[in-house]
Amino acid sequence: MSKKTKPQPESFPTAVNSQITDSVTQANTKVLGDAPAIAMGNLMEVTSQALANAAHNATTNQTSSNPTSQAATTQGVETIYDIDTASSANATSKILNDGE
Repeated sequence: MSKKTKPQPESFPTAVNSQITDSVTQANTKVLGDAPAIAMGNLMEVTSQALANAAHNATTNQTSSNPTSQAATTQGVETIYDIDTASSANATSKILNDGE
């Protein structure tokens, strides 16, 4: 048994079947309804990616600064040792050269 449905009255007469226009309208409404949720999801994803990049950059910079710090410390210690050696050499030179 098939029931015959009455055609629905249209507010604006068109050459397209009213069921097609209704389905397109519903699809467009769904897209508009989903837009805020998609926008918030995109925002959260981009924010988390930016924070991850910042953490990675901080770790990389800290790791890269260690050899520089070690080199500066080594240079400083070497300078301290050189000062002592230079003063000892100067004193030794004066002793050997009879105070000249």
